[in-house]
Amino acid sequence: MMFGFGAMIQKLKENPKKIVLTEGEDPRILEAASRLLASSFLTPILLGDEKVVADAAEEAGFNIRGAHIINPLTYENKEEVIKEFYEIRKEKGMTMEKAAKLMEQRNYFGTMLVKMGIADCLLGGATYSTADTVRPALQIIKTKPRNSIVSSCFILVRPSATGENEVLAMADCAINIQPSEDELVEICGETINCARIFGIDPKVAFLSYSTLGSGKGDSVDKMRNAAAKAKEEFPDVPIDGELQFDAAVSPRVARQKAPDSKVAGYANTFIFPDINAGNLGYKIAQRMGNFEAYGPILLGLNAQVNDLSRGCNALEVYSMAIITAALT
Repeated sequence: MMFGFGAMIQKLKENPKKIVLTEGEDPRILEAASRLLASSFLTPILLGDEKVVADAAEEAGFNIRGAHIINPLTYENKEEVIKEFYEIRKEKGMTMEKAAKLMEQRNYFGTMLVKMGIADCLLGGATYSTADTVRPALQIIKTKPRNSIVSSCFILVRPSATGENEVLAMADCAINIQPSEDELVEICGETINCARIFGIDPKVAFLSYSTLGSGKGDSVDKMRNAAAKAKEEFPDVPIDGELQFDAAVSPRVARQKAPDSKVAGYANTFIFPDINAGNLGYKIAQRMGNFEAYGPILLGLNAQVNDLSRGCNALEVYSMAIITAALT
């Protein structure tokens, strides 16, 4: 399947969603919301003061008629939201006073809208950190029953000479700083599922500075052991490691370094040893390899919450809104 938004948009047309956009007055958010509102498959809920949001849209020249604008400070069911949040967190020492204070923060309030079913999903982070998106999601939405962590995946897309898009998945590039072997296996499983949604038939490489024993070190051992565990956990998926990047993607290099590997030379789904390597890797591909990067797509939560880069533009907001809703 070729990568594209057509299938996602068609899915949303058949089952329209509501998405919370936490920074309602940001010009990039408003431009994306205006574009979404021009169609009928995804309804934005903009958080912020109604007048401030409306004035910002008018000043920037964006038509946001039809958008829901909710001010956490004046929301008519604010007390119900505060009470439910308190019930979720009271065993962690939450008080009603603290709950009320946190519900003034849009990242917390927006996440509660998803938890209560008022919205289907959330996209935030155009003006604040990934941690500020993930923290409320972990506290309110929480991880899936079999998951111990939240992780992330980037989908990278580049047109190829054949007319089809080259599509890759990379993880974890944004959340887990130094994942353990077992956490890498969990990241691998979530990334496999995400890759398939984007039309990738996963061939997974656990990346390292070593290829199948050519180098030594704790990081090498970690990636080798994680790859072995992942092979057992997901026996129907081609997985190999540890592999250097050149061995993972170049058939010529793979014939020299890993001639018996079913993944080497043809990998399209990459598991990095830590966030340092992952973040550098996807950004090098994006900036020097002319790939479009979509993400970070947060994985492992009970509902879809996604994070924006603070350097994002309106088109990236629009694209990530569609991805977030389609994954719901």
